[in-house]
Amino acid sequence: MKILLANDDGIYSEGIYALYEKLSEIGDVTVVAPISEQSAVGHAITIAEPLRFTEFYKFGKLFGYGIKGTPADCVKIAISDIMDDRPDLVVSGINHGANLATNVIYSGTVSAATEGAMMGVRSLAVSLCTKEKFDFMPSAEIGAYFADYLYKSELPKNTVLNVNVPALSKDKIKGWRFAKQGNSRYLDTFAKRKDPRGGSYYWLVGEKIEIDKTPDCDESMIENGFVSVTPLMFDMTNYDMYNQLKDTEGNGEFN
Repeated sequence: MKILLANDDGIYSEGIYALYEKLSEIGDVTVVAPISEQSAVGHAITIAEPLRFTEFYKFGKLFGYGIKGTPADCVKIAISDIMDDRPDLVVSGINHGANLATNVIYSGTVSAATEGAMMGVRSLAVSLCTKEKFDFMPSAEIGAYFADYLYKSELPKNTVLNVNVPALSKDKIKGWRFAKQGNSRYLDTFAKRKDPRGGSYYWLVGEKIEIDKTPDCDESMIENGFVSVTPLMFDMTNYDMYNQLKDTEGNGEFN
């Protein structure tokens, strides 16, 4: 199994190395990741300047390639120019923090996996639901489990598995469940500060004001101690609305 491993926390992150170690037990892993953190860049790609990559060594041997670009850039250039053979899987993570509910729109981790799916490769995103210091090995083992699961599955290649792992020791995790994407809401505010020269700058301060507690949604699964697995697609068509509108009188005509 040939696996492309990317992330948005950067090639220096602890999470990507933990996942690399576990994935290496089941396949041939190529790491291509941003040189610097690219959290919340969504599915941005670089078009106004050239992409550059450098070899990155860990413990005296080649670990992977650092890209001065976004997570989606990493997957694009890895498949088109860095890897000798097309990967069987794209795995993105481990993200240090949850990618649940509406957060998946902003997530660079999920977007790296989505880019893989758009390029016709089965893809998986893995996130650990905490910002605190935590052992990544349980989520790395779970990530490798789902990589093997996805490789052997009949799921369509245009579907991304978004895996979120609760911040629990492995013996405390109850199991895993398929879940739908939740619909939690945030109140975004900005903390205004002054730099040493008196200029103003702003830090985004998000506060969750509404948590989706639907029993079968991703956040409920995490809250109840399960690994949440959500199949995502990059087709954003509202099919219910489309089916209502496509046959309406005058559709496609101007008066």
